[in-house]
Amino acid sequence: MSTQRSADGTTAADPGQERAYLDHAATTVMRPAAREAFLEASRVRGNPSAVHASGRRARAVLDDALETIAELLEVPRSWLIMTSGGTEADNLAIRSVALGAATRDPRRTAVAVAATDHPAILATARSLATTAPSIEARLLPVDARGLLLPEQTADLIADGAVSVVSAALVNNETGARQDLAALGAIARPHGTLVHTDAVQGVGHAQRPSWDDVDLMSLSGHKIGAPVGVGALVAKPDVPFGLATTGGGQQRGVRSGTLDLAHAAAFAAALRETLAEREQETERVRALARRLRAGIAEIDPGARFTLAEDSPQSGHIVHVVFPGADADSLLFLLDERGVDSSAGSACSAGVTQASPVLAAMGIPDELSRGALRLSLGWTSTERDVEQLLRALPESLTKARAVGALFG
Repeated sequence: MSTQRSADGTTAADPGQERAYLDHAATTVMRPAAREAFLEASRVRGNPSAVHASGRRARAVLDDALETIAELLEVPRSWLIMTSGGTEADNLAIRSVALGAATRDPRRTAVAVAATDHPAILATARSLATTAPSIEARLLPVDARGLLLPEQTADLIADGAVSVVSAALVNNETGARQDLAALGAIARPHGTLVHTDAVQGVGHAQRPSWDDVDLMSLSGHKIGAPVGVGALVAKPDVPFGLATTGGGQQRGVRSGTLDLAHAAAFAAALRETLAEREQETERVRALARRLRAGIAEIDPGARFTLAEDSPQSGHIVHVVFPGADADSLLFLLDERGVDSSAGSACSAGVTQASPVLAAMGIPDELSRGALRLSLGWTSTERDVEQLLRALPESLTKARAVGALFG
């Protein structure tokens, strides 16, 4: 069935069904300002590394975008490494930094990552066992709220072998918000670098202080820029192993011609996102409260993964419906015009218990009924009400399916 998107980002499915988009954590709607910036920059000809007039013009557009991004993040422009998205930024932050640190100091033979982190972090950390030198991946445990356990974290990095420790600013599945200042205080005495995947946090949580973190990953399509652009912000003393070879662009970490159109779109989206953060946070939290209240009224047995007073971003409502089959629930809601998810979009299509929920102590039989509803800049009360109208019948049928496999 074909769909059409209106100017405000909503979709309509033929014949005229309005859709409720509640999957902003997977990707949000492109902002008009980002689209316009992309189109304008894409009309500029020339390689930004070329010395002729067209190249200089292209370089000027790129420089403007990079300066804007750096100013908004309150860092020198030299700290920016533009990437294809959050996954590449995470790979550079974990693999390239771990190998660079091991080259500089052979005692740095481990990395430590939160057990609830994104697959781009966890899979990259685990892959280091096969590199030369081999790097050990240590998993940092969390409590029932998805927050790092300080004593266990300190124990796991106390031997000085950990080159970089990583924890997401905001968890992509549950919305749990980490205390990165506390993590930085634990890591500093051991000379351990601190990385945070801030992909879900930008626009929904206060950016951590640069006194507390050394590296930060960002992704454009989570804030209204196109898919295909992101950034790794890295302090100048961060050691990088060789990632790509070529012309030596971007501190020699990521060679290749810089994409000025995507950089311009990213800058425009970041500007709007940060300018609206406080106002949007309050608006989205109000919608989330309405979601929670409506779900609790429909199903008193529903289990919210995070209590309302737990540290969290506010744009993600993660709920478990005991006895329901999550895949069936998603399909049934989709039929009724609601876009939602069961967890990380990067793991979509893989039927398995959620590693995030398992790390938080939620049994597999409960996590099979998980639903993630995520809000963003185009979300409205209509989206929330449409979900609440669709949920009762969908939930009843999803529980009937769950009973067949229970």
